[in-house]
Amino acid sequence: MQIAHEFGVARSTVRVWCTAVLATDAVSERCPRCRLTPELPADLTGYAYLLGQYLGDGHLAISGGRVPMLRIACTAAYPAIMDEVEQAMRTLLAKSVCRVGMPGCFHVKSYSKHWPCLFPQHGPGPKHLRPIVLAPWQQEIVDAEPRALLRGLIHSDGYRGVNCVTVRGKDYQYVRYLFSNESRDILRICGDALDRVGAQWRYNRPNSISVAKRDSVALLDTFIGPKC
Repeated sequence: MQIAHEFGVARSTVRVWCTAVLATDAVSERCPRCRLTPELPADLTGYAYLLGQYLGDGHLAISGGRVPMLRIACTAAYPAIMDEVEQAMRTLLAKSVCRVGMPGCFHVKSYSKHWPCLFPQHGPGPKHLRPIVLAPWQQEIVDAEPRALLRGLIHSDGYRGVNCVTVRGKDYQYVRYLFSNESRDILRICGDALDRVGAQWRYNRPNSISVAKRDSVALLDTFIGPKC
C-alpha cells in the first residue's frame, strides 16, 4: 500500500510488478549458471560432449555490443557429428542454431549472451597461448562424463585410423586413436579423461596423444568409433 501511495499507482499494479516474470528472468532460467543458486546443466552428457568440441575446434566470439557467438568447426564429410553438435547446443541453451558452409567444412553457430557462462575458458587469442583451466563445476561434470568429453575431443581434433609401420623389414598395421592440439592444458585434460576411463595412452609427438593398445582401442570403440 505504501509503494502504491508513493508512486501514485493502483495496488493491483504494484502486485503485478512483484509477481510478474520478467523477460530477463525467463532467459536466466535457461542458463543454469545464472540462477540464484547456480546449477549444473541438466544434460551432463551433452555438456561434456560440447565442451570437448569447444576445446578441440570451437571458438566463442565476444565483441563489444554484440551477442556472443559459439562456433564449432566441423568437417563437411561427417554430417552425423554436425547433428550431434547442433543437438547438444539446442539441449543446453540455444533456441536457434545455424550452419554456415565453407570449403570442406561447416561452422555450427549459435548466439546467446549466456554461452560465456557455460564456457568460461573464452578469451582473446588462440587457446594454446593462454591457460585453459576447467572451473570446479566443469571438472565435476568431466569426472562424471569422461566418455562424452573424449567423444567431443576426438570428434573435433581427433582421428581413428589404421597406422602402418615397418619393423625389421616386416609390415604391420594396427588401429589407433590420435588427438592433436597445440595447448598443453587441453592435452592434459584429454589425458586425464583417458586415465579415468582406463585407456592407456602416450604422447607420440609433443602436440599429440596416441591410444594404440588393442584393449584401449576396443574400449574407445564402445563409445567413439569411426567418424561418420
